[in-house]
Amino acid sequence: MSSPSPVQIREANAHLAALHRRVADLEQRLEAAENTVREQAESLIRKDEQLRAATQEITEAKDREISYLHEKLCHSEETIQKFQHTVKEKDALIGQLQHRCQLLDNICKSRPLLDKMLSHMAEAERMGSVVDLGEAAVNSSLTDGESSCSPNRVSNHKDFSLSEDDMDDQELDGVVFGTTV
Repeated sequence: MSSPSPVQIREANAHLAALHRRVADLEQRLEAAENTVREQAESLIRKDEQLRAATQEITEAKDREISYLHEKLCHSEETIQKFQHTVKEKDALIGQLQHRCQLLDNICKSRPLLDKMLSHMAEAERMGSVVDLGEAAVNSSLTDGESSCSPNRVSNHKDFSLSEDDMDDQELDGVVFGTTV
């Protein structure tokens, strides 16, 4: 075998030096790329952690708001139930008051007739009975103003009965109803 010539050795050394520079350059670029990838990975990890924390905060805030709104909804439903119950009670009261109002209207419409009937009854009491004209002194109820037909004694008379509605209206006894012109 023959030994290589000095030119071939120089060319081979130049080629090896260029190859060595190329490898060093590639290693340097590889290291820079690895650093870039590592930095990007660390940055992505930090961003992922930040996004997870933000997502967790948003989830907790959403859960708190849902809980608050649910509590508010329950409170509103309770309030609605109370109002509905109150409305039912008021409707029942209105029905009772309408009935009483109708009764009072009927009483007021009948008042002139009742006044006329009471005046006739008072006149008949003043006249006394035809059979008892001579016994006026014995029948003191006609002279003392307390007859069985007087308005003050009607509610105590055994033949007079009050309806249940009239019993409820006893507080109206002191009230005087009149008619308007």
